[in-house]
Order: sequence, then structure tokens, then C-alpha cells
Amino acid sequence: MPLPLIWVILALVLAGAEALTGDLFLLMLAGGALAAAGSSWLLDWPIWADGAVFLVVSVLLLASVRPALRRRLSAGKGLPEPAKALEGKQALVLDRVARHEGQVKLEGEVWTARPLNDNDVYEPGDNVTVMHIDGATAVVWKNP
Repeated sequence: MPLPLIWVILALVLAGAEALTGDLFLLMLAGGALAAAGSSWLLDWPIWADGAVFLVVSVLLLASVRPALRRRLSAGKGLPEPAKALEGKQALVLDRVARHEGQVKLEGEVWTARPLNDNDVYEPGDNVTVMHIDGATAVVWKNP
């Protein structure tokens, strides 16, 4: 089997393993293996020289490309959670809100609700503020 083909197979194996880890480390090694395959095919160097090309290119990719890629991939704020947008909004109590019961009308929709403080009770018609959303339940509080 020709040596460049072995380097290409190694690069494919490393790239496939990278798909399982997602750390971008093995992908940089795959880049080094592709560089070694190219140098082996173009220059017909001995295997130790191909290994040196693999080592140098892999270290350069790990030191320069990987940090930039990781920053780029983790820098995005993403889309805001729709539930976060409801925090701080006013809601109208529809059914008595106590520790394990209650409903409020929030932004035109009916939500199950519970008070922020377990001992608080809000009666129908009270206006409350949504402190946060816990799953499908609005945690509410009424200013005294």
C-alpha cells in the first residue's frame, strides 16, 4: 500500500474520531496527517520526514487554528430563550395562586403559576410580576 494512502486513511480515521469528541484536537491531527500525505505524494521523502511534517503541521494547527476555532464556535450568544423574554412582565391572576396551584394570564396566554415565596397567596384579579419561568410554570410575585 502506498505511503500517501496510509496518511490519508489516518487523516480520515482521526476526522471520524473527531466527530465523536467535538474537541477539535483530533481534527488538527487529521490536518497534519493530510499535510504528511501531500508531502509524501509530492516529494517522495522518507517516512521519518513525513512524520516530521505531520508533527510540525499538527503543532502549528493546534497552536494557531484550534484556539481561534474554539473562540469562534463558543462566541455566539445564540437565540434568546423565549421564556427569558417573559421575565419582568406583568400578569393577571385568573385562579388563586398558592404553593401548588394557580393560573395567570401572561401576554395573552394562560400559564400555570406559583408564588415566589411559598407562603404567599394571590387572589383572582391581582396583578403580579413574573420573576422567572420554571419549566411551564410562571413564578410570580406581587409588590406589597
